[in-house]
Amino acid sequence: MASDLDGTMATMVKHPHLLNLGSGTGGQGADGVRRFYAEQLIGQFFPPDAEFIPISRTTDANRLVDEVVIRFTHSQIISHLLPGVQPTGRRVTLALVVVVGLSEGKVSFEHIYWDQAGLLVQLGLLDGTGLPIDPSTGERLLALMNDSSLKPRSDERSHDR
Repeated sequence: MASDLDGTMATMVKHPHLLNLGSGTGGQGADGVRRFYAEQLIGQFFPPDAEFIPISRTTDANRLVDEVVIRFTHSQIISHLLPGVQPTGRRVTLALVVVVGLSEGKVSFEHIYWDQAGLLVQLGLLDGTGLPIDPSTGERLLALMNDSSLKPRSDERSHDR
């Protein structure tokens, strides 16, 4: 995550929005998005040991959709992902989908999806016993994608419409 807030904001339309669907954090309008980046993202994006593993990317003129698995140790506060939660020291594997809206070459919105219940179980903050929660889906997705027959060909990763 670049720490150049002005540079980041320059890549966005005048009235962008950002919503993290798992935690409900984000911002609306340039001031709200700027405040979110400044207070909840820059300097606490992910811990230093974070590993980002791309799964797929789909693009067209109006959207960019990234599917990624992130592995990290919950060694610091991550307000955008876990607002109000102190570091647990636990290891996490989390699948995310990021949908970025584009308008005239600039970012108009970001919608970020993940399984918050599965994350909370991995961190020991929620007992998933008896609930329809599978905290292993990130690792399962990686295992499935390691099967070379499932990996998308380079010509399937993006297309113009």
